[in-house]
Amino acid sequence: MSVWMRLGEFLSSVASNAFSSVIEAVRTIFEGDAQTRRRVTFSIAMIALSAKMARADGLVSANEVQAFYDIFSVPEKEAANVSRLYQLAQQDVAGFEVYARQLAGLCSDDEAGCALLEDILDGLFYIAKADGYVHESELQFLQRVAEIFGFDEVDFKRIAARHVNLGGQDPYEALEIERGISYEEARKKYRSLVKKHHPDRAIAQGVPLEFITIANHRISQINNAWAEIEKEFSAVERRKRMKDKHEQFS
Repeated sequence: MSVWMRLGEFLSSVASNAFSSVIEAVRTIFEGDAQTRRRVTFSIAMIALSAKMARADGLVSANEVQAFYDIFSVPEKEAANVSRLYQLAQQDVAGFEVYARQLAGLCSDDEAGCALLEDILDGLFYIAKADGYVHESELQFLQRVAEIFGFDEVDFKRIAARHVNLGGQDPYEALEIERGISYEEARKKYRSLVKKHHPDRAIAQGVPLEFITIANHRISQINNAWAEIEKEFSAVERRKRMKDKHEQFS
């Protein structure tokens, strides 16, 4: 049974129309089924927080909507459930911070929780930047969500660096590589990150499709950052060769 059918059944069993109650019900309804709960939690998080993020900048662009559907393959017959959840989130008087705390609590119930929270942040960044840039209000929203999720400022900058330039940031920060280390050490760090986040590993572990979409995007950003670092190493090496050649003939 698809996650969207399970989500539909879940919505039918929730009496309250308050979105915060919907999130809280996930804990008990899917108790004993950690994988389904992760999938439903991820789906609800992306719907709820993207709805609240849309209110942060006051506009939902067509590109942002498309970005959402890039992540999720929603069957046509289940689209009404997604729409209902989105509207509930926008209409609910509870603020996004309430949702974020509840989701963080759900995710902390199992060892995959931390990774799921980072997936949620990556997904929200993916949607936020779909119209070409991340609005200041969206960035503040994402930073507050990250804080509630338990990520410190360094973690947030690392995640954000995969998506936007916050000023003074560079690919080294995105890959948590210290400047000044050798090329071999930098490449070792890069390869470790590729192994950790590679979509093939996610597929082998039976990770749901929506997680693989995020993994594909993340590995692309990691590769792009590494390409920039390699260019810098190559430039340094060229300058060194030219200097050595100059000294040889001087």
